[in-house]
This record gives sequence, C-alpha cells and structure tokens, in this order.
Amino acid sequence: MIPALRAWRTSLGVYANPRARAMLFLGFSSGLPFPLVLTTMSARLRQAGIDRTTIGYFSLVGLAYSLKYFWSPVVDRLPLPGLRNLGRRRSWMLLAQCGILCGLVLLAMADPGTNAERVAWLAVFTAFCSSTQDIAIDAYRIEAAPNEFQGAMAAAYQIGYQVALIVAGAGALFTAAGYGWSAAYLTMTLCSLVGIATTLVIAEPDVRIDRATLAQETRVTAFLQRAAHWPSPLRHAVAWLIGAVVSPFVDFFARNGWKAGLQILLLIATYRLNYTTMGVAANTFYLDLGFTLGQIAAVSKIYGVIMTMIGALAAGILIRRYGIPKTLLVGWVLLTGANLLYAHIAGIHPDVSWLAAAVSADNIANGIAGTAFIAYMSSLTNTAYTATQYALFGTLWSLPAKTIASQWGRIVDAWGYPAFFVYTAAIGLPSLVLVLWAIRRARRSGQGLA
Repeated sequence: MIPALRAWRTSLGVYANPRARAMLFLGFSSGLPFPLVLTTMSARLRQAGIDRTTIGYFSLVGLAYSLKYFWSPVVDRLPLPGLRNLGRRRSWMLLAQCGILCGLVLLAMADPGTNAERVAWLAVFTAFCSSTQDIAIDAYRIEAAPNEFQGAMAAAYQIGYQVALIVAGAGALFTAAGYGWSAAYLTMTLCSLVGIATTLVIAEPDVRIDRATLAQETRVTAFLQRAAHWPSPLRHAVAWLIGAVVSPFVDFFARNGWKAGLQILLLIATYRLNYTTMGVAANTFYLDLGFTLGQIAAVSKIYGVIMTMIGALAAGILIRRYGIPKTLLVGWVLLTGANLLYAHIAGIHPDVSWLAAAVSADNIANGIAGTAFIAYMSSLTNTAYTATQYALFGTLWSLPAKTIASQWGRIVDAWGYPAFFVYTAAIGLPSLVLVLWAIRRARRSGQGLA
C-alpha cells in the first residue's frame, strides 16, 4: 500500500512545476475574452433591445476561434519587429493581449443600442486578437515542458480558463447589474492585465529543432535554388509558405505515416462530437425542464465550472499515472454516461438535486476528457511547427463538431430530448474505436503513453 501511495503522491507532484503554475494565469488570460464577445455579449445586446435574429448573427464572431489555423503560420514563423527580445511566443502573446485590452476598452465605450455595427466590428477585432493569443499560448504550453508534464500543463490551463469563464460570465453580469455595462467591460479590461503581467514575467521556452525537422527545411533551400530566376520578393514569399504551411503537413505524416496519421486526424475530428453536440443544447434543456435562471446560474455556471476544474485536476494525475490514451478512454466513458444520464432525466420531472447530479457527471467528465484531449493534441506536435500544427488540430475538431451541433434543435423537435441525448451518446462511438487503437499503438511503440 505504501508504494502505491508514494506513486500517487509522485503523480500529484506534477503540479509543482513552476511552468504549470504559470499556465493557470495564461489559461485565465485565454478564457477571459471568450464570453465577452459571445455569451456575455448576447446578454448585453438583448438588454439593449437588439432582436434575436441579429444576436444570432453575432455568434458568427466565434468563427475566429475555429478558423485560427489560417493565420497560425504567421504566428509560428514571423518575428515581430521591436519585440524580438521577448522571443517568438511571448512577443505574439503580448501583441495579442494589448489588442484584447484595446478591444475591451472600446467595447466598454460603445453602445450597441445606437450603433450595433460598431460593436460587431469591435467584437470581431477582439475575438481575432483573442484567438491569436490562443495560438501563441498553446505553442508556449507545448514547448515549455516535456511530454510527461503536458497533462499538468493542460490541466492548469483548463483551470485558469474555467476561472476566467466565471469572471467574464457571472462576474461581468453581476457588475453590469449593479453599475452598468461600461463598468463591467472596464472591470474585465483590468482583469486582462493578468495575462500581460504573466507574459512579461515568464521565460521564453528553449526550443531545439531535431535533424528530421531540419531535413524538411531543405525543401525551402532547394526551392530557393530552383527559383533563383524568379523575382526576389515572390521567391522569398513562396519559400516562406513552403516552410510555414507545407512543411508542417509533411512533418506530421513523415513522423506518423499516412495510415496512422489519418487515423489520428479522425480521432481528433470525432472525439469531441458528443460533448459539443450535447453542450449547445444544455441551457435550453434546463429551461424546458422548468428550472429558473437563478438555479441554472448557480448549478451550471458556478458549481458546474468547479466540477470541471476538479475533473481537470484529476486528468493531470491520471495522465501522469496511466498515460494520455487511457485517460482519453476514461473521459469518453464518463462523457457517454453523462449523456445517458441526461436522457434519463429528460423523461422524468427532475428536481434541483437531479440537475446537480447531471451537471456533476457532465462537467467532471468534460474536465477529464478535455484535458486529456489537449494533452493528446499537444503530444502530436513538432516544436518547429507547434502553433501551426496545434491550430490545425483545433480547426479539425471544432468545425465538424459545431456544424453537427447546429442541428440539435431540429433533432429535439423531431424526436424529443430523451432520444436526442441517446443520439449524442451514440455519435461518440467512432471515437471509442479510435481511442482503443491509440492505446494499442502507444503500447506497441513503448512511448510510455499508455
């Protein structure tokens, strides 16, 4: 028993890493703008008398987070003049954070009731800066610690992110209720200084590029030689695209092979389908069950977020103890169980205790599954192309998931909530097969991931 306890204490000690602690603050900085341009913004627009159709169009602002892959090569490879001393990752973090700060100040001063178009463009700008910050922070998180610490880094990021969702969600709403929306957004602007301060304090990760990666860059050199007769600006622009866009793809499949590479990409594309599809329906489902806004806020937005943090902490320990693929499997099983629990309560007349039970199961499962998923995608990147490859993975899972999730209303109208939640559980079955494959693959490779 004593050796087992010692092993678990060693696993828990993964959070003693200073860079894991720094990820708490970077996760907070990453999560803070998200509600302020989407969910909290929706409440502000509604109070300003904006119609539901227009508010629905505002949700398109969220595409900045799904499409960030398309400018991630710039963040990955282009140095910023005047900020080179900060390093590749910190300089982009700081620029994006300053953009977020300016965007929030301007949103605080804008009035959606008199100029909704101005608010929309400011929200797009802020979301663009926020997603750019995410690219740089994700790259920093992966490069700042070895693979065995990626579970703790992902868990710390998740916890910080969830705290930010409370602050920018419930915190902003309470502030707006007492002092108005301008005060609420200015208060959130002050909170954004946490990210700037953290960026200035942390150290740039020391990244070493291996020989296999350098071999990919010979493509750039070879192209420059072949295209010596091209105009110099065009030649160097194409060479940059080869190094920043083509090489990350070639590197991924060179390291994994075509067959395994495609299976990995399928796992990424399918693993979050059940949670995303179920999650978009949650608030409407709670209201349709007869729960009040106050009950939903207390149980789902505060208590539920705390449960997600507990799940994220547990995931960091599980990854350290059992590896990433097995933790992915634990998260999948728990998420599927949570979906089926929702299907059960949809067929009865639940009280708040049932709501709390379902939210507990769902959020703990999401904390484990989400953290393991982040760690898994992080383990697949090459530090020479971290931002580009990780942003590609993010686009790969979020676009299909959000597209499928957009049809939830039609499914509920046609079949009802119990059948809908059985459907959300079943939609995750393909990812189960792929997770089991990932466990076998890790075991065969002897990577210590399973």
